[in-house]
Amino acid sequence: MVGRALHFNLDDAWRDEPLGLPVIDARTWGPRLRFSSPPRLVAEFYREHGANLASPFLLYGSGDFHYLTALRLRRIAGPIVVVSFDNHPDWDVRPPKWGCGGWVNRALELSSVRRVSVWGCGNFECWWPHQIFGNRRAERAGVLDVHPWADDRRAKDRERRGAILRDNWRQHFERFFGASARENVYVTIDLDCLNTSEAVTNWEAGRFTIADLEWALGKLRESAQIIGGDICGAYSPPRYARFKQRFAAEFDHPKTQLPDTDRIHQINLVALEKLWPLLSGA
Repeated sequence: MVGRALHFNLDDAWRDEPLGLPVIDARTWGPRLRFSSPPRLVAEFYREHGANLASPFLLYGSGDFHYLTALRLRRIAGPIVVVSFDNHPDWDVRPPKWGCGGWVNRALELSSVRRVSVWGCGNFECWWPHQIFGNRRAERAGVLDVHPWADDRRAKDRERRGAILRDNWRQHFERFFGASARENVYVTIDLDCLNTSEAVTNWEAGRFTIADLEWALGKLRESAQIIGGDICGAYSPPRYARFKQRFAAEFDHPKTQLPDTDRIHQINLVALEKLWPLLSGA
C-alpha cells in the first residue's frame, strides 16, 4: 500500500530520513534520470516505480529530477490545476522530451491537467529572445501562465503578461486563486525559487523567501483543495550515466560557489521543516 507521504531518494540530497518519512531507495536510477532521460528509460522507470509515485506527497532531491512531477500527475484524476513555485518556467519546447527544463509541457499533455501556473521565475527564459523556446502557444491559450519577476526590468517589460513585482505579487496571487476557488490543486515546489540565504540548489537562486511560500500555501489551503504535491531542489553532487547527458547538463547548469556540505544540509532542512507541513497538511 502506498503511503500518504514518501521520501523518494534518488541522489542522497537529504540525509538520513528527513521528517521521519518512509524512504524509497531509488539511487540506482539517479544517474540515469538526472537532468534528462530518453523515453524508453523513463518508461522503464515508470513501470518499476509508478506505484511509489502515486503517493500524494513526495519529497525528492535535486531539481534536475523535476520532470518526475509530470509522471506523478499521470496518477491523479482530473480536473486539476498545477501550481509550481520555481525559478524556471520549465516550458522549453526543444528536445529532449523528458528533461527538467520541459516537464510543464508533459503535464499539459494530460487530459486531467486543466491549467499550469508557474510563480517566481527569475531567470532569462521568460524574456526576449529566450522566450521563443518556451511554450508560448499554451500561454496564449490560457492553459499555462508564468509569473516572472520584473523588478529589474524596463517599464515595457513590466507589462508582460503575468509579470510580478515584489510589492504586488501577493495581490496577483490572490486574484488568480480567487478565480480558481474550490478547485483541486497539485503544488510542486522547487527550492531554487528561494533566495540564496534560504536554499542551496544546483541552479540559480530565486527571489522568494520561505515566508512568501508559507503565505502562498496558506492562501491555497483557504481557497482550494490541495490533493497532492512535491518538494524538490535540494543540492546534490551531480552524477550522470551517459556522456551526452553529462555534456548537456554541465553546459546548462550555472557555475556557483557552494557552502560546505554540512551548511548546505542545514540551510535546506530549515526550509523543508517549515514548508512540508503546510504542503502536505501533516
